[in-house]
Amino acid sequence: MRFVLAIVAFVIAAGMIVLGIAQRTIFLEPASVSLSTSVEDARFAVVESSALNAVPGSQTITVSGSDTIFLAYGRTDDVKAWLGDEPYVDIRKAKDAVALSSKLVEPVAEAESAAEADPADAPETVTNPAGSDLWLQEFTAETTLTTTLKVPDGISLIVASDGTAAAPTEVSLSWPTDNSTPWAGPLIVGGAAVGLIGLIIYLLALLHLRRSRGPRRNLPRGPRMPQLPRVPRPKSIKASQINGSGKSVTRSMVAVPVILVSGLVLSGCSADFWPAASTPEAAVSATPTPTGTEAPAQDVPPPAVTVPQLERIVTGIATLTVDADANLNAEALATRFTGPALEKRLANYKIRGVDPAIAALPPLPTSPLRLTLPQQSSTWPRVVMTVLQDEADTATAPTALVLRQESPRADYLVEYMIQLEAAATVPKVAPATIGAPIIAPDSTFLLLSPDQVAAAYADVLQLGEASPSFGLFEAEGDSFRTQVTELKNSRKEGLPTTASIEFGAAAGTGPTVALATNDSGSIVAVSLTETETVKPVDAGATVSPEGASKALSGITATAKGITSTYGDQLLFHVPAAGSNEKIVLLGFSQGLISSSELP
Repeated sequence: MRFVLAIVAFVIAAGMIVLGIAQRTIFLEPASVSLSTSVEDARFAVVESSALNAVPGSQTITVSGSDTIFLAYGRTDDVKAWLGDEPYVDIRKAKDAVALSSKLVEPVAEAESAAEADPADAPETVTNPAGSDLWLQEFTAETTLTTTLKVPDGISLIVASDGTAAAPTEVSLSWPTDNSTPWAGPLIVGGAAVGLIGLIIYLLALLHLRRSRGPRRNLPRGPRMPQLPRVPRPKSIKASQINGSGKSVTRSMVAVPVILVSGLVLSGCSADFWPAASTPEAAVSATPTPTGTEAPAQDVPPPAVTVPQLERIVTGIATLTVDADANLNAEALATRFTGPALEKRLANYKIRGVDPAIAALPPLPTSPLRLTLPQQSSTWPRVVMTVLQDEADTATAPTALVLRQESPRADYLVEYMIQLEAAATVPKVAPATIGAPIIAPDSTFLLLSPDQVAAAYADVLQLGEASPSFGLFEAEGDSFRTQVTELKNSRKEGLPTTASIEFGAAAGTGPTVALATNDSGSIVAVSLTETETVKPVDAGATVSPEGASKALSGITATAKGITSTYGDQLLFHVPAAGSNEKIVLLGFSQGLISSSELP
């Protein structure tokens, strides 16, 4: 009976082990699923979201077929907006299809009708997608590019070479699949255990059999049988003549199962052999899901940028600004600055070119963004406001930037660069993943329309308490107003009796930017111009500009007089209409932008 049990155990063990091994060999599913397609006769290709998410999990993209390969991903609408009227190969996967499809899209008719309607709307000359501010992330390589991403719905890839040469011809997508076999480990180890039990039963059966052949009791003698002839005795056979090794057969039989069991147990140590093992998804090193790309509420446009996207943009601008400031490179600066911010910095370059002793303007901080408020927009132009604080110099006030992107292929340009007041409290705003709507310049839902803020504040600077707008603005904490008053008094006191001085203030030419806050108010960025006119009052008298005014005007002395213009960049919080609060100045920046002789 023991031998029967041992044989049954050996059969069960062999079946379990074979089944466990088969799950990891002949029955094992592929570790990934791949789809591929070709790109022909186009400079650009777009891998749609339907293709990227055809299979759940992270996406490994392999692109080849050109000397230079460029790959970037962004919102699908942004990718299509950048392409505009460019022909491109559309790569997608239909719901019931088993393969990727590629189709050449040529929006030529739309391009021609748009150009006829308005020549200004014709496609821009920028053709290389590398470095565009629209991309959430981009990659470049030579010959072959492979990267692993994890992007959600609503994100597409753009594939190109350099925007001029043909796009890479081969695009392949693959996704990791769960090919773990949670029962392989239990089957193999369980089979080994059952086999071990069978071996023990077999050894016990052998032991029992040997003991059963011991001395027996004496039986009664029967009649004596005649003696038979003796049979020749066979020669003894040595153990080495049976297996040729000289080793005991019994030991070999025991050693083989032990080695087999040990090997099988060790082979089942992989996590894929056991239930509740980690899925391939968790093991793949993939690019984090782009933040801020979640679909906003219905009928609400998405935010213009994500925080990582804006950090990359601001870092690039800061690096360029440092180099441009050091080399007084106005041409390079103009690629990233515009409006009042550009005007102020260009004037500083001109001044420092004449008088190097005059200090440069503060650099742009490169630290992480403290606040990001993008405009909710799926069209152009787009606006975003952000606040930066230099972590290495916390004594310096934070810097607020207002950036504008005029079109899909244009870069974001710094339009306003403003230092916040030391005691300024920025009102609560929507998170960066939602963004804020732009407020119309003539909106009547605020205490004062955004397009009237600059003129009203200029009037306060000019007339003080006599201004009709004086009561609309909070005086406490407004250090700029105090600074302007002190500067005027200082200029008057230092003026010789042979000259007179006049001051003026008016709304500047910079665009008004207003983004909504959570309290139904708005953060408003505006520009002002302040003028200072010095004239001689006596016949034959002259006036002599000094410092930056002298360097900018190039005049040593004049009998006509001189006018110096200062550009002011101001940031306000304008409360909602009917509020008991006043308009608060959050920050300011001032600099000399021109100086010239009177006609």
